[in-house]
Amino acid sequence: MNVLVCVKQVPDMESKFTVSSDGLWYDQSDLTYKINEYDEYAVEEAVRLKEKLGDVTITVLSIGPDRVKEAIRKALALGADKGAHIKDDEAHLKDPFQIATIISNYAKDKNFDIIFTGMQSEDRGSAQVGALVAEMLNMNCVTTIVDFEYGDGKVNVKRELEGGIKAKVTAKLPVVLTCQLGLNTVRYPTLPNIMKAKRKELKEFNVSEFLNVDPKVITLKAFVPEKKKGGIVLEGAPDEIADKLINILKEKAII
Repeated sequence: MNVLVCVKQVPDMESKFTVSSDGLWYDQSDLTYKINEYDEYAVEEAVRLKEKLGDVTITVLSIGPDRVKEAIRKALALGADKGAHIKDDEAHLKDPFQIATIISNYAKDKNFDIIFTGMQSEDRGSAQVGALVAEMLNMNCVTTIVDFEYGDGKVNVKRELEGGIKAKVTAKLPVVLTCQLGLNTVRYPTLPNIMKAKRKELKEFNVSEFLNVDPKVITLKAFVPEKKKGGIVLEGAPDEIADKLINILKEKAII
């Protein structure tokens, strides 16, 4: 079985963010980076599938500047077989459609049976890339999965809906699956596996091989929201609260 896992390197959300000098994104210097949380669930599930079936080859793909190789190496240390780095210093300027186009153009001639992605990225949070890749590759797609089983050329999954409702879905291969919190518990890479990961294949490609149009900035302006004043808590009986509220609205010339 041939499996692709798409991972994104994102800043640690505990980092202190400032707007970049061009006003279009956050300043990417002096930040601590990690694998996107949802993508870690995708890597773990692919590795578990390999451990169960044996004859599975896992490729980890990441798009971005040179630093994303760290994320690929960690995925290799977790049990993936080989990595693919699509070098793009302006990946943050591309919209989900462009990112999906890059992934699908990379994957279209490689006959992947399953493509695992995270449900969304922690920094942009569009939750669109996985579904777009499936559409572009004409593959089945199940999003926000929290349980996974494979057998007889199909996957049986549970996907999380609003309100915590779980829906059971069966899909034939090839299929794209986007992974949600609760799917599994991600293992820690062992020191021997970290050392082995350094010797595993990691190919580098230029983004121009898979996207031959200039990126279009989709952000008009990035800024830190202004701090708002605290609200007013009205206390008393319902009719008293209503009178207080009406007086406040009159004072502010709202009514």
